[in-house]
Amino acid sequence: MTTMPGPTSRSYFSQRLRLRYVDWGNPDAPPLILLHGGRDHCRNWDWVAERLCRDWHVIAPDLRGHGDSEWPSDGHYPMANFVYDLAQLVHQQKLAPVTIVAHSLGGNISLRYAGVYPDAVKKLVAIEGLGPSPRVADKQEKLSIADRMTRWVDEQRTLSGRLPRRYPTIEDALARMQAENSHLSPAQARHLTEHGVNQNEDGTYSWKFDNYVRVWPPYDMTRSAIAELWARITCPTLLVYGTESWASNPAADGRLAAFRTASVVRIEGAGHWVHHDKLEVFLDHVIKFLAEPASV
Repeated sequence: MTTMPGPTSRSYFSQRLRLRYVDWGNPDAPPLILLHGGRDHCRNWDWVAERLCRDWHVIAPDLRGHGDSEWPSDGHYPMANFVYDLAQLVHQQKLAPVTIVAHSLGGNISLRYAGVYPDAVKKLVAIEGLGPSPRVADKQEKLSIADRMTRWVDEQRTLSGRLPRRYPTIEDALARMQAENSHLSPAQARHLTEHGVNQNEDGTYSWKFDNYVRVWPPYDMTRSAIAELWARITCPTLLVYGTESWASNPAADGRLAAFRTASVVRIEGAGHWVHHDKLEVFLDHVIKFLAEPASV
């Protein structure tokens, strides 16, 4: 339940795109960015933001192609551009050194950013932000670049003819939200739906994300290059995952070894959206982690 005034909507520019973020006030407090995952939006953090904004200057952006941020005209979403958007937000708003709490795609972006600019990040919490498990990545890397390009072209071509799904009523969109994550309470699902849809001119509702964000680019940094960035992170880092999620445990699959300053937290009974599924448990871990003094 919302107990505090809502955030103020603001915008900034990155690569000619107008990107939106919400600001929860308290500007004299240390800055903290909440970065959402794919096909999500910044208001999915409201419950976390309400708890943290008393002690932090909380800013939550909508990624390009998501929420109320603009969509690139070419429908192309490489990771480098997402990292640039985060770098621009931190740079333009003078937030460094900033603390970041991020989920999924947002975690992937934040971990790369912290490796590129280690001095700009004070602490980092990444919920299932490491990307595909080594087992899944092994399968992907067995594909030739020709096969990956062909698959990407086919996926882009398919999406070019796919219109955003229209739900007759907001209740229909709510039902889809509940089906996507059975852990959500009715109140959570309604809040996420109401902030996650636009009403079309004909009165129907569609989700606020570009369908092209579903397509992963055919090429990216190599796994060794990504691990190199993780190794450059100097701030305390908390890697969170849910035991009921598809994501693998980075302590068990070997990826934790790439980090110098990271620890892993397993949250029982949580799926991919740990911060929704087990909010209080997640907040207990995060608040304790953020309060710990950073070792010199």
